[in-house]
Amino acid sequence: MPASTMAALTAACRFGFAPKPRELATIGGDPRGWVREQIARRPEALPNDLPPSQRSVAMMLEARKDKEEKPALKEELKKIYLSELDARMRAAVLGDAPVQERLVQFWSNHFTVSAMRPFVRGFVGAFEREAIRPHVTGRFVDMLLAVTKHPTMLLYLDNAQSFGPDSRVGQRQNKGLNENLGRELLELHTLGVDGGYGQADVEALARILTGWTITPLRFPDAGIFRFFPQIHEPGDKTLLGRVYREGGVEEGEQALRNLAAHPSTARHIATKLARHFIADTPPVDAVQRIAKVFQETGGDLRRVTLAVVQEEAAWREPLGKLRTPNELVISAYRIVGQAPKPGEAFMTLKNLDQPAFLAPSPAGWPDVASAWVSPETTLRRIDWAQTFAQRLPDPPDPAGVMADTFGEMLPEEVQQAVRRAPDKRMGLALLVASPQFQRR
Repeated sequence: MPASTMAALTAACRFGFAPKPRELATIGGDPRGWVREQIARRPEALPNDLPPSQRSVAMMLEARKDKEEKPALKEELKKIYLSELDARMRAAVLGDAPVQERLVQFWSNHFTVSAMRPFVRGFVGAFEREAIRPHVTGRFVDMLLAVTKHPTMLLYLDNAQSFGPDSRVGQRQNKGLNENLGRELLELHTLGVDGGYGQADVEALARILTGWTITPLRFPDAGIFRFFPQIHEPGDKTLLGRVYREGGVEEGEQALRNLAAHPSTARHIATKLARHFIADTPPVDAVQRIAKVFQETGGDLRRVTLAVVQEEAAWREPLGKLRTPNELVISAYRIVGQAPKPGEAFMTLKNLDQPAFLAPSPAGWPDVASAWVSPETTLRRIDWAQTFAQRLPDPPDPAGVMADTFGEMLPEEVQQAVRRAPDKRMGLALLVASPQFQRR
């Protein structure tokens, strides 16, 4: 297979998901240029009838007050959740900005909010739309601030119920600190588990972020971020050796800015990007170069992502990463140019053990092959390939799809099996179930 074709396929599969019909030819002789052009774009525009988080959060708050409304609310939030998933899936499958969509999903997984806590199910999609999508090629600190102030994160990690022990409300009602958001900000979102912080820093950050909560129903703007000084822990706090003077909401904002600029954050983010785009165990020197760009640019994610594209290791080992179930589903539908029917993606991903917006913990979904490979999961992928092909309302010619999207990358035995399949659906199932298609 010509090196230029393999590079085009790497661009389409590793930095996007998989080539749409005829897309491989458009990538042409400048695959890195195609990725760079993709990074300069914006993510796909999603339907404007998806509700803002404020509306869904206010609905949830209302139902908490009036328990008789809970069944109706549960059904309404489920509809919103499924609509969000369908819109997200269509953007990745049918859109012309696959690299942007991959970045959206990467950062959404980095800043996981999970509907494993059912009360946030109706606005996990809005969280991604409002706090992640606008910032994937912006500044990391802006994304960090947007994420931390978003009602979904404040509810998911319990900061909306965190009270400064010495605050007015904390003293009067004997309520105290919740450390969840402070801990995950340090361990997962910024410094990383080996980033040089201790339990005292977790507690300090949690105290700094007291008062960061959600506007209650008694206000006209219920459901959005609000800082309440009466539940904020008074006094100075020391985080990572730096003293933060009493300053209300500005305390937390400054703490997040300093965390975003910390060298450990640069290393942590560079490692995760390199793991996602290069290899499960990325080269140390590549991580160092990406981290250096992060620090030198103040966390400019466009330039940091371009630094990943420039790494030779990202192009050296084609098909070096196993597709997660979510990536597999997006890629399969993308090569045939069709999207799943409404509601279909939810059950598909659930059956493949990666239900959308339902990561098992704040750490998100794993990004290494060992987490996704077992005899049982392999059989599920093969079974799903057959189901996928059977459900297509108008299956394309599998030989044409194979030539259009993979050139001659596949081994001869796979190509022959696809061409000799008794019908189109079987040929597509064989293509999607092939070991090569399982990787990117």
